[in-house]
This record gives sequence, structure tokens and C-alpha cells, in this order.
Amino acid sequence: MRHLNPLESATGDRAMGDVVNLNRFRKTRDKAERAKEAEANRARFGRTKAEKERDRKEAERRAQTLDGHKLDGQD
Repeated sequence: MRHLNPLESATGDRAMGDVVNLNRFRKTRDKAERAKEAEANRARFGRTKAEKERDRKEAERRAQTLDGHKLDGQD
């Protein structure tokens, strides 16, 4: 005759749920949220080196064009 653990049913399944470390669960959840937010920020604010260089050259060209249209003696 088999002796049954009071926490197990006749089929051997546990009657109670598994123990969960809540701190680990929270940390994992928070890490996933931060990763999701970081991905969104990279998509929104991230630019490649080529894009930054293109924008820098465009701003430089605009400044030269503006300076070229200034009249002498006036700023």
C-alpha cells in the first residue's frame, strides 16, 4: 500500500501551486518592461552615424547660404 502525501492527490498531482519567488518575478517583469521601453526609444530617437553626418552637413550648408545672403554692414 502506498502512503499518500497530504499535498498530493491520488494521481500524484500537487494540490497546491508551485512556490514562486515574488522578488525574482518582479525583477523579471521590470526588466522586460525596461527592455520594451528601450526598444521604443531606440526606434524613436536613434539615428545612424550617416544620418547624423547628413544632418550636420545640411545645417552647415544652410548656415553658409544664410551668411552668403547677408548685406554688407548689416548683421
